[in-house]
Amino acid sequence: MDDKDLLTIGEIARRAGLATSALRYYERQGLVSATRTSGGQRRYRRNMLRRLAFIRAAQNVGLSLGEIRTALETLPAQRTPTTADWARLSDSWRRRLDEQIAGLTALRDGLTACIGCGCLSLGRCKLSNPNDGAAAYGAGARYLPPALRRLPDRNATSR
Repeated sequence: MDDKDLLTIGEIARRAGLATSALRYYERQGLVSATRTSGGQRRYRRNMLRRLAFIRAAQNVGLSLGEIRTALETLPAQRTPTTADWARLSDSWRRRLDEQIAGLTALRDGLTACIGCGCLSLGRCKLSNPNDGAAAYGAGARYLPPALRRLPDRNATSR
């Protein structure tokens, strides 16, 4: 491998739009890998930029770091992933995205109707929860569509 194919942590962070701390975290989580110089400095193969773009896209879809790691483990370690590799992985996101879109659309439409009526009355509003009746359905925002009620990934790093 030629030295021009290796990037320092600062170079890859700048190119990927991430903090260097995020790269170190991703490495500890097994999402990316780096080699070390004799002085212990990290060097990343240029193809890690594609992995980092995939990680960011997957986080934006709502995948947990565990789900992202599992997906990345199916990719080849010694070659740059192809368009077909990425298409195969991202195809599995389609159902989740469709659920999120449907949930956001329902939320948008419900908010528009509530704000549009002008009543501003929690007593009559269909989005209100008089006497905490929704508690019988479990914890959380039970009236939100399921796709919008997913718990945040506690292992996620800031984007």
